[in-house]
Amino acid sequence: MTTEHLLDDRSRVPLRIMANKVPEVTAYFWIIKVLTTGMGETASDLLAKLLGPVPAVGLGGLALAASLALQFAVRRYVAWVYWTAVVMVSVFGTMAADVLHVGLGVPYTLSTPFFLVVLAAVFALWYAVERTLSIHGIRTRRREVFYWAAVLATFALGTAAGDLTATVGLGYLGSAVLFAVAICLPAVAHRGGVLSAVPAFWTAYVITRPLGASLADWMALGHSRGGLGFGLGPVTLAWTAAIACFVGYLAVSRRDTSALDAV
Repeated sequence: MTTEHLLDDRSRVPLRIMANKVPEVTAYFWIIKVLTTGMGETASDLLAKLLGPVPAVGLGGLALAASLALQFAVRRYVAWVYWTAVVMVSVFGTMAADVLHVGLGVPYTLSTPFFLVVLAAVFALWYAVERTLSIHGIRTRRREVFYWAAVLATFALGTAAGDLTATVGLGYLGSAVLFAVAICLPAVAHRGGVLSAVPAFWTAYVITRPLGASLADWMALGHSRGGLGFGLGPVTLAWTAAIACFVGYLAVSRRDTSALDAV
């Protein structure tokens, strides 16, 4: 799914108060998105281990609020600002799902459908108010609020779903393979005319979360848990460096803004 497939409802976009606040959907978008999900998974676990769950959640919440405040303050898409916000959503979204399971004892079999209902409610309200869920209509403050609420819900849902599959016998590598196959299905359905661009995009967006998290957990966790044993710290640093390289490249090349600049 590329940007041109998601532009079908531009005619319904209201007065353009500001430039579109999200990047063009390219291969770079999906690569960075998967990297942020994995980095958020291990960073969340690392912070909880080093600081304790309550201080980690507090710090994550403050970092998320600061990054979103900066994202809302800019008038157009800025690569490092946008992706910093996504990283912070990833970290905090992981914490939200983990708090329900570890802190409150809610099983993944309940938290996964709960976050699915939350995401469905966000989409339903967004569509009822704006009559579109396209990411290429994020040109007003209200649509931006809906967009980031949906993003946060997708991360919490994806975290719970990934942990659910990992704990029912698939393991982290098996879960990664499962979600790698699953993420291809929306694209195939869209190409075949079964699924329109917008639901195909959001379906794939949700799946990137358990895909990246499963891969990162497989790399970081010990052999006794079915992982490679590289450790939370090294994996977090490695994935952060990869994100920084891709975002830096996009900031210089503007490969993710060419179509948006022409709007």
